[in-house]
Amino acid sequence: MPSAENSVVIDKPGSEVFAFVADHENDPKWRRGVLDIQRASGEGIGAVYRQGIKGPFGRRIPADFEITAYHEGSHMAFRALSGPVRPEGSYRFEDAHGGTRVTFSLNADVRGPKALLAPMVAKAMRNEVGALENLKRVLEG
Repeated sequence: MPSAENSVVIDKPGSEVFAFVADHENDPKWRRGVLDIQRASGEGIGAVYRQGIKGPFGRRIPADFEITAYHEGSHMAFRALSGPVRPEGSYRFEDAHGGTRVTFSLNADVRGPKALLAPMVAKAMRNEVGALENLKRVLEG
C-alpha cells in the first residue's frame, strides 16, 4: 500500500495556517497539480469538494474528496471520492518553535489490477506531500 508523509514548520500562528489549509479553495495556490476546485456541499466533517487534477498529458482527472475529520486547529482528514486511485489523507497541526508544524500524510489501497500502478502512485503521493514546501513559501512570503 503506497504511502507518503512530509512535515514542515511554517513561521505563522497555527490558527492562520489551519484556516488557510482548511479552505481547500486555496489549494491551487500551493498544490501545483490542482487545476480547479470548489466546495460542492457542507462544511467541516462531510464537506465535499469537486476537484480536477493534472493527469497524464495534462488531461484533467476528477479527484473529488470528502472531509472525514475536522478538529479546528489540530487535525483534518479526507478521502477521495473519484479518480482512478482513491487515497485517504490527513493534515496535523502542532505548535513548533513559535510557528506551526504541518504534517501531511497520504495512503492508498491499490489491490488487484491497480497494484501495477503502485510505483507511479507512490511517486505522485511523494510529490503531493512535498507541496508543503510551497505552502510554507506562500504563507511566509
